[in-house]
Amino acid sequence: MDQTDPLAKLHPSDWEFRFRSGRLCLDFIATVGDREHMPFDRWRHEGDFGRWCAETGLLASPIAIGSAEFASARRLREALYRLVTLGLAQETPDPADLRLVNAAALKPALIPQLTAIGQAHAWTAPAPFDAVLATVSRDAIDLLSSPALARVRKCADGHCSILFLDTSRPGKRRWCAMNGCGNKVKKAAYRKRHKA
Repeated sequence: MDQTDPLAKLHPSDWEFRFRSGRLCLDFIATVGDREHMPFDRWRHEGDFGRWCAETGLLASPIAIGSAEFASARRLREALYRLVTLGLAQETPDPADLRLVNAAALKPALIPQLTAIGQAHAWTAPAPFDAVLATVSRDAIDLLSSPALARVRKCADGHCSILFLDTSRPGKRRWCAMNGCGNKVKKAAYRKRHKA
């Protein structure tokens, strides 16, 4: 990466996928980092999308996709981000975003396959790319049309843009992960107190 590029300052772990949200559709959205300050896309190329599919456990191995499919996945991701943030603000969504998500959800989703009793199941589909987008879209529709939407939070770390489902009993969780962003913020506050 070019050293004059501000993204060159990112730590290699920033490019890793984050599965901290508690919902598939929110993990899909989390493939863009630091949306409010210096946004960067963890899907830098088509292969990253394929790798994400495998790392989520949706597919047994990465899939190869073309540039048109890659652009389609990115469009869906941004539509989902807008729908969730507008839903949290109780604002009216763009009908084009609703159409995009509903169209993706119409396609056949991933199909569970039993591999052994008592073990996690595998997923399959005749058209894996469409099935992944359908599965993600159906998860988003479920979230956006349920009371669970009121439990979606944005991580309190100012440089983390992860939206997560707060399943804590009191509903006061602040960070996407205590062992990640929570520790980082607490350590920074500790250093600031002791420096003073």
